[in-house]
Amino acid sequence: MPLIFQEEINSATRLGIWKIEEEAAFFRNKVPVHRQVTHPHKMLQHLAGRYLLQYLFPGFPYHLVQIADTRKPYIGGDAFHFSISHCGDFAAAIISETERVGVDIEKPVEKIIHIRNKFISTAEKEALNPLSIEELTQIWSAKEAVFKWYGAGQVDFKEHIRLLAYNDDPPCFNCCFTKNNTLLNVFLNQLSGLCLSYVATKK
Repeated sequence: MPLIFQEEINSATRLGIWKIEEEAAFFRNKVPVHRQVTHPHKMLQHLAGRYLLQYLFPGFPYHLVQIADTRKPYIGGDAFHFSISHCGDFAAAIISETERVGVDIEKPVEKIIHIRNKFISTAEKEALNPLSIEELTQIWSAKEAVFKWYGAGQVDFKEHIRLLAYNDDPPCFNCCFTKNNTLLNVFLNQLSGLCLSYVATKK
């Protein structure tokens, strides 16, 4: 089964990762397309992410999905809060009836070393001491998850998303989102060569 990871965070919040092995026709017969995507693989990612929402929460009301000016899909009234991420042949989704959520998956690549100063502050370097490609990618992924959790755009990753410390049990970053002075836990995982990060807070 292409579902390679699933977690029930609580009774109303579910997270999953799907390995995309199907053709687009498999997904088209099951989920609607909410925006036109011309690149074939990006369309496949788009469809797989939305199918995963349905898989995690059968009966998910697709007909209510709207697209914000920031290109973030949402359902008015906050009946469900959800977030989708794509990377290569993988799609991740988190969906909740009670939590505000954000998710991100990334594949570690060497390029991250060359752009690290764009998203990691001096204080974060001292607190976290990230050296490896995997560690740098996990930090980037964590900040992407916070960005998606916020959902309103206009976020400076270095200034507004400050990772304060790393904890082992469970693996997570303590984070301060300075745009609204919110303290967050960004939960982490590594599997199938991917870095996974997610945020879930009460609405």
